[in-house]
Amino acid sequence: MWQGFFQITLTILILVPIVHFLGRYMARVFLGEKTFLDPIMVPVERTIYALGDVRYKDDMTGWQYARSVLFSNLVMGILVYLIFLLQLILPLNPTSLNAPSWDLALHTAISFLTNTDQQHYSGETTFSYFSQIAALGFLMFTSSATGLAVGIAFIRGLTGRPLGNFYVDLTLSITRILLPLSIVGGLILIFLGVPETLAGPETVTTLEGAKQVIARGPVAHFEFIKQLGENGGGFFGINSAHPFENPNSASNLIETLAMVCIPAALIFTYAIFANNLKQGWLLFGMVFIFYVVLIAIAAVGEFQGNPLVNNILGEQQPNLEGKEVRFGWAQTALWAITTTGTMCGAVNGMHDSLMPPGGFSTLFNMFLQMVWGGQGTGTAYLFVYLILSVFVTGLMVGRTPEFFGRKVEKREIVLASVILLVHPIAVLIPSAITLGFPETLAGITNPGFHGISQVVYEYTSAAANNGSGFEGLGDGTMWWNLSTSISLLAGRYLPIIALLLLADSMAHKQPVPETTGTLRTDTVLFTGVTAGVILILGALTFFPVLALGPIAEAFQF
Repeated sequence: MWQGFFQITLTILILVPIVHFLGRYMARVFLGEKTFLDPIMVPVERTIYALGDVRYKDDMTGWQYARSVLFSNLVMGILVYLIFLLQLILPLNPTSLNAPSWDLALHTAISFLTNTDQQHYSGETTFSYFSQIAALGFLMFTSSATGLAVGIAFIRGLTGRPLGNFYVDLTLSITRILLPLSIVGGLILIFLGVPETLAGPETVTTLEGAKQVIARGPVAHFEFIKQLGENGGGFFGINSAHPFENPNSASNLIETLAMVCIPAALIFTYAIFANNLKQGWLLFGMVFIFYVVLIAIAAVGEFQGNPLVNNILGEQQPNLEGKEVRFGWAQTALWAITTTGTMCGAVNGMHDSLMPPGGFSTLFNMFLQMVWGGQGTGTAYLFVYLILSVFVTGLMVGRTPEFFGRKVEKREIVLASVILLVHPIAVLIPSAITLGFPETLAGITNPGFHGISQVVYEYTSAAANNGSGFEGLGDGTMWWNLSTSISLLAGRYLPIIALLLLADSMAHKQPVPETTGTLRTDTVLFTGVTAGVILILGALTFFPVLALGPIAEAFQF
């Protein structure tokens, strides 16, 4: 018992100094200050700007930034979709895999384009090495960089700066953050035993004398950007539970930290932009407490095990169903909360096998989207909650709702409401339709309360740009491919547009001097109020679903 909780505690403690250092580094990158990578990357970046005809010194408005995001993503999505359809005639296809169906190819292209990486297929038997590298791997960098760029533009707007240039932010996100860290991380994973080869599958003879085909491929570089960029899509069907993606405890530790380091560090990046480290530490502490509490709920549930199994055995045993023995209940619970909190979606154990407390915690994570949230956009969601808290608190105590000396008015509240309302609409409506036709559409494999969780989880994962799933669900159908594609697009691009417009609106407001009537947001009291607003909004919106799913399932034992 204590060994498992010690592993969890050690991982969490290692996180704090990493994100503080990385947050400061990212602030220097996006504030245009000098970094140690300048001699290498400045010539590369200027070449990219010249080839792309990017006017890198020109700032964009909110609408210009949003249009740039949409246009660039549309072009990338079409390119990747064509690669999938032409897979059979393209190189690096050692097993001559045919093109996937048009609806699966469409869902996969949209899924990876939106930084979700929800998979309705098994990677090693569906996509060639070329598709995995040139399509999926390409989108893992660009979709992650897109989210990071939007998050930085939002922070700039909140702190009264111009939003910047999307193409410059996209480039810097890759050249200064994602690519350097991925090179180092990929080399470490190779050292730890993750393969990186273009050789085809290997056929071996087992101890029983049977023939077994072992899939392999260029996994190491794919695995690290999958974690670092909060992508989550597995090279193999069972994702990071596969020994070629995550062979041992050392690789598991590195991949867990890679998932959470950038979204957590962005809180400190914001604090430096705002010149308010106190608020940065307070917000980090608030999210950290959410994170630790949810880990505790999931970990205790897995450690206590299944009461029905325990009654048969006559003793308490941890729940090991759907888990890799090299990670056990503790590291699986930690990973499950981290991957749904960061919107990564990678798994090192099957979430469908989690006990109800684990199912509750993973769903709750994706409902809130700010513990720690998606790449860049998760930090933005945190500050949307903060703006709503300012507005609500200001009305309650009779103070002018202001954020950084800028008044929060009708336009900002409308945009903030749109950002938070898109998610439940993209989850609850398709879930209701699917559950209305359980025999023909749902694909439920566990009838009852768990089956409801299976369906809601899939749409929640899509709308939250997470990608994990209760994988007992029969989601390899045209209905699931197309309906989740709508949730993927709505959950990604509608909030991005609203976030950029909100940031642009805040950036153009004239700051007013601070007075005794100004509501300060860098206090313990206000941070606590913000936590209460987050919990109330999450509970009011999704509590009925939680009550019909994991909570009701827990009462069955």
